[in-house]
Amino acid sequence: MQKKIQTRMIQVIALALTIAYAVTIFFVYRTIVSISEKNVIYESEYLSEAVNYNGSDFLKSLKHLQTGTRITLIDRDGSVLYDSKEDSHTLENHKNRPEVAAAFRKGRGMDKRKSDTLKEDMYYSAIRLDDGRVLRIAKSVKSILATVLELLPAMIITVVLLLIAAFYFAHKTASDLIRPINSLDLDNPLDNDVYEEIKPLLVRIDEQNKQKDAMVAMRQEFSANVSHELKTPLTSISGYAEIIRDGLVKKKDIPDFSDRIYREANRMINLVNDIIKISKLDEGEIGIDREQCDLYQMSSDIITRLVPKAREYGVHVSLIGNHLQVNGYRQVLDEMIQNIVENAIKYNKPDGKVTVTTEMAEGKPCITVKDTGIGIPKKDQERIFERFYRVDKSHSRETGGTGLGLSIVKHAAAIHNARIILSSVEGEGTTITIVF
Repeated sequence: MQKKIQTRMIQVIALALTIAYAVTIFFVYRTIVSISEKNVIYESEYLSEAVNYNGSDFLKSLKHLQTGTRITLIDRDGSVLYDSKEDSHTLENHKNRPEVAAAFRKGRGMDKRKSDTLKEDMYYSAIRLDDGRVLRIAKSVKSILATVLELLPAMIITVVLLLIAAFYFAHKTASDLIRPINSLDLDNPLDNDVYEEIKPLLVRIDEQNKQKDAMVAMRQEFSANVSHELKTPLTSISGYAEIIRDGLVKKKDIPDFSDRIYREANRMINLVNDIIKISKLDEGEIGIDREQCDLYQMSSDIITRLVPKAREYGVHVSLIGNHLQVNGYRQVLDEMIQNIVENAIKYNKPDGKVTVTTEMAEGKPCITVKDTGIGIPKKDQERIFERFYRVDKSHSRETGGTGLGLSIVKHAAAIHNARIILSSVEGEGTTITIVF
C-alpha cells in the first residue's frame, strides 16, 4: 500500500510538473515572440530616425555590429540600395513585398514570412523615410526559438531536482500515512489515536470484535448446555440399564424401566435433531429449494398432527383466516409453526384454547398463535428465544422440551426475513405473531 501511495504521488507530481512546464514554455514562447515583434518595430523606428538624420551612409557604420538583425534600404522604384546580409546588386526588386508596399502606401508595414534569400522565417518591419525611400528591418524567428531552447537545460535540471525532492517527500509522506495504520491495536481499536477518516473503520472493527467475543461466549455456553442436556438422559439410560443388567429389577418392573430408557433415549434423539437443525439454520445450509407455501394449509396439517397432544393436555386448537402464499422453505416453515403451536399446547391450562390465525396485516402475510396458557414473566420475555433458555426448567423437562424450539423459530424467521412479535401476560396467555 505504501509503494502504491508513493508511486501515485510521484505520478501526480510528475504530471503536474509536465503540464506546468508545457504551459510555461508556451507562454514564454508567446511572450518572446511578442517582444521580438515589438523589438523589430522599435528597431526599425529608431534606425529610420537615425538615417533621416545622418543619411544612408550611417547604415554602413553598423556593419561591424554583429547583431541578429538584417537591414535593407529600398529605393522608390523598389530596387535594393543596401542590404546588411547580401550584395544589394544581386537582390531582386522589393517593391511588391507586402511590408514594403504598405510602407510606400501608408508609411509603415509589417509582415512575417519565409525569406527567399535566407530561407528562414523572418519578421519584417518597413518604414518610409523622409526622402521617400523605405528602410526595412528583418529578424529571424530562429533567434526566438534559440532563446527558448537556451532555457531548456536549466528547466530540465530544475525538473530533475524537483522530481528527486518529490520522490523524497512522497516516500516520507507515504511512510507517515501508513505508520499509524501498521501500528493499529486491532484488539482495542477505539484506543488508537489515528486519522478521523479511519475512525468509522475502527468502530466497525470494534463492533465485530464484540460480536466475535459474544459468539465465542455463546459457543462456550452452547457447548456447556449441550453437554449438560446430553449428560442427563445418558446418565438415566446408563443407570436404568445397569440396574437391569445387575438383576436388581423385578421382572414385573422391567417394562417400566425399559419405557424410561426409551423415553430418555427419545429425548436425546430429539435434542440431537434440534441441534442439527440449529446448526444448519446458522450456516444457511437448508438443503432444499424455496417454493410457494400456503400458510393456512400448512397450519391445518400441523394442527391435525398435534391433535393427540392437544387431547393429552386437554387443549382445544382452532384455525381461522385465509389462504396466504409465502415464498419459503416448506420444511423450515413447517418446523417453525409446529414449534409455536406445540409450545402453546404444552404450556396451556386444562380446557385451554389455542387459536391459529393466518391473515394480511399492513399488506404483509402473517401467522398468529394465541393461547390462554400460563404466560411468560416480563423478565424472561427477551430471553426465551435463546438456546436452552427455559422459564421453568422442571416443567420443560416434564413436557419433554429440548430448550431449542423457540431458538429454531427465531432462526427460521430470520432466514425468511420475517419479524417475530411477542405479547404475553403471566397467568393469562401468550400471543406470537410472525410477519413475513
